Amino acid sequence: MARESSQARGSAVARGPALLSIGQVLAQLTPEFPDLAPSKLRFLEEQGLVTPARTASGYRKFCAEDVERLRTILTLQREHYLPLKVIRSYLADQDAGRAPILPGTTGPSRPTILSTGRRFSRDELLNEADASPALLQEAIAASLIAPAEVYGDDQLTVLKALVELHRSGIEPRHLRGLRASAERDIGLIETALAPVLRRADASARARAGELGRELADDLETVRSGIVRAALARLAP
Repeated sequence: MARESSQARGSAVARGPALLSIGQVLAQLTPEFPDLAPSKLRFLEEQGLVTPARTASGYRKFCAEDVERLRTILTLQREHYLPLKVIRSYLADQDAGRAPILPGTTGPSRPTILSTGRRFSRDELLNEADASPALLQEAIAASLIAPAEVYGDDQLTVLKALVELHRSGIEPRHLRGLRASAERDIGLIETALAPVLRRADASARARAGELGRELADDLETVRSGIVRAALARLAP
């Protein structure tokens, strides 16, 4: 079912179930998303991804559906690195009653929380990734994973990929160039974001974060295309 318009929902502010202010929404979501700020919520509204109701005085009021929608959006960004244009399309399909497919998956998926920002000790990380201590140490030595007391989902994803590469004879030491390549990509993205970050409006940082994800996605698309083209020449 399509989401109600903000105008229709706004008229129900006074008589509907308890609605939440921005501060209350932040109190619910910041334990899962520590970097979340009011400017981010306003930015997501500006992008049409969430439509909170408005009081007669113009204050935003969020319902439980809004909070869950925000949780989905933030999780898709953090765990799947999806740009907002992809998330917007995904949510539009859900709103229309379809079963959309997440990019990078092979079947319909309905994200709830997907991940709660899990944290792993070293032993837990090794167990989850089915990796040896030696492989993790090699990954750290190659600057593919930063040494830490506690690791997150990003490090788990990288270590799982390294396990699969190891099975094909590709070791972390062979991937040292990826760090240098990533640093070059970061430099390109920082340069592109500089004009946005110089802006003084509250949503600039949120916009910079989103644009950075889109640029990283585009760079990865180009890199993958180059690799696929090379593989096609090897196996015509």
